[in-house]
Amino acid sequence: MKTRKIPMRMCLGCRSMFPKKELTRIVQDKDGNVSLDATGKKQGRGAYICRNSQCLKKAVKARAIQKAFELPFSSDVLAQIQKELED
Repeated sequence: MKTRKIPMRMCLGCRSMFPKKELTRIVQDKDGNVSLDATGKKQGRGAYICRNSQCLKKAVKARAIQKAFELPFSSDVLAQIQKELED
């Protein structure tokens, strides 16, 4: 039996590689709206982050989320992402 390849993604906060299913996807749709993608199947550009608040804090401090999507974010959007991540 063949072994399946497990897709790996890098966390924006800790910069470590993890299996895709262990990370949470942040997606930017074609209108520029940014939100969390619980299913991992929404249309748009995606970036991945660990499911803990420490990695989110590191990503915000390093401006990794802004660099991944190539646009500035307001603190409201980042607060919304943090709230959704904690729930």
